[in-house]
Amino acid sequence: MTVMATRPAVALHKDPFVQDLATTALHDLTDRCPRVRYATVLTEDGFEVDGVPAYEDDRLSSMSSSMQALSEAVARELALGPARCLIVAADAGHIIQLRIPGQQLVLAAVFELDEPLAEALGSCRFAAERFAAALASR
Repeated sequence: MTVMATRPAVALHKDPFVQDLATTALHDLTDRCPRVRYATVLTEDGFEVDGVPAYEDDRLSSMSSSMQALSEAVARELALGPARCLIVAADAGHIIQLRIPGQQLVLAAVFELDEPLAEALGSCRFAAERFAAALASR
């Protein structure tokens, strides 16, 4: 009997292909919305894939992971269907996050207060959908 050597699976947040696509998605977002304070692509379990600007502290990724899980659980419990996005509006800005369609990845972005919410949300959706399409073509 021959035993085939299998390559160990690379964690999603360490996969170079996923990292490159995350970088592209984040640049798509920041090109469309110059008032992004910080944006990240993270795994649903809180590991950062990439962030702009590069940021040493991964607190946003871990907090976003928890908020994503909670928002999806609330939507499911209230029979609202899948949670499409999460918006946190605060006095000094807002956070938008959404799941990359069909993936175990989330896009989260912190915007300055003067970034129109509709533009920010549209830009996040654009970046997430392009990312999903690129991943699907793999």
